[in-house]
Amino acid sequence: MALFRSLFLFAAFCSFLLSIAASDGDADLIYKGCVEQCEESGCVGDKCFQHCKFSSDGKSIDGPWYMHEPLYLRWKQWDCRTDCRYHCMVAREEERTKFGEKPVKYHGKWPFRRIYGIQEPVAVALSALNLAMQFHGWVSFFILVYYKLPLKPDKKAYYEYTGLWHIYGILSMNAWLWSSVFHSRAVELTEKLNYSSAVALLGFSLILAILRAFNVRDEATRVMVSAPLVAFVTTHVLYLNFYELNYGLNTKVCMLMAVVQLLIWAIWAGVSSHPARWKLWVVVVGGVFAMVLETYDFPPYMGYVDANALWNATNIPLTFLWWSYIRDDAEFRTSALLKKVK
Repeated sequence: MALFRSLFLFAAFCSFLLSIAASDGDADLIYKGCVEQCEESGCVGDKCFQHCKFSSDGKSIDGPWYMHEPLYLRWKQWDCRTDCRYHCMVAREEERTKFGEKPVKYHGKWPFRRIYGIQEPVAVALSALNLAMQFHGWVSFFILVYYKLPLKPDKKAYYEYTGLWHIYGILSMNAWLWSSVFHSRAVELTEKLNYSSAVALLGFSLILAILRAFNVRDEATRVMVSAPLVAFVTTHVLYLNFYELNYGLNTKVCMLMAVVQLLIWAIWAGVSSHPARWKLWVVVVGGVFAMVLETYDFPPYMGYVDANALWNATNIPLTFLWWSYIRDDAEFRTSALLKKVK
C-alpha cells in the first residue's frame, strides 16, 4: 500500500531519531553495573549463558554460541553482550515496575520482551499478516485481470497499468518480508535490507502514483518520467548500504516522497470521477490516522504492543481496501477501453 507505507516510514524515521536522543535506560547505573557483572560472570541472577564463558585468550570455553542452542534457535545470533543487555534490561524494568516507575528506553529502543529469540514478536506477527494481505491482494488482482476480465487477442490485459501493479505487489511483499525479519532481529544487515526495501517501494509507489494520476500510457513517456526517479532511488539505496546509513538524510528523502505521493493521490481523488474514489478517500484518511498513531511512540504494553504494532494492525484492513480499489480501477479502465473498441 503505497500511501500508507510512505506515511509510516516518515513517522517511523522521526520516532527513531527521537529515540536515539532519549535512552535513559542504558545510562542507569544499576543497569550498567548489571551488564558489566554479567559479561564477567556470564549470569544475571539465576540465569547464566554458556557463550559468556571465556578463556584467558578471550575465546569461548565451550565453543561458539551456535553450539549451545537447538537448531531452531540458532538463527537469532545473540552474543554475550546482547544477552546480558536484554536480561539486565528485563530485570531492571521489573524493579522499576515494583516502584511504580514508567518504562524507559535502552540503547534507543523500548524494552520489548522476546519470544523464542524474536525481539518484537507482535510486530513480527502483524508484519507477517500484512505480507499475507499483500499476497492476497496481488493474487486476487492477478486472477481478476487474467481470468475474469476480457483479454486482448494476444492474451494481454486491457488494463494499461497491470504490469506496474504486479511490480508494486512484489515490492510490497518484499518490504513486509524484511520488516518481519528486522523486527525479529535488528542487526546491521537486516536494518539495511529493511530500509532499502522500504525506500525502493516508496520510490516505485511515487512513480506509479504519477503515472496513474496523470494517465500516462505511452511507454516512451513512462520511461522519461520514471528514469530520473529510478536513478535517484538507486543512488540513495547505494549510499545507505555502501557509504553511510544516514538516518537524517533518509528521513528527508522519505518525507519528500511521502508528501509528494500523498498530494498526488489526494488531489486526484478530489478531481477524479472514478466510481471507487471513496475507497481512496478512506485509505487517505486512515493513513493519516495511522501516521498520527505512530508518532505517539509510547512504551510497549506488557512488553509486546507498541505504536508500531498498532500501526501494523491498522494497516491490515486498509491494505484489503487498497487492493479492492486497484481491482475496481482495473474493471473501470477495462470497461472504458472496451467501449472505445466497440
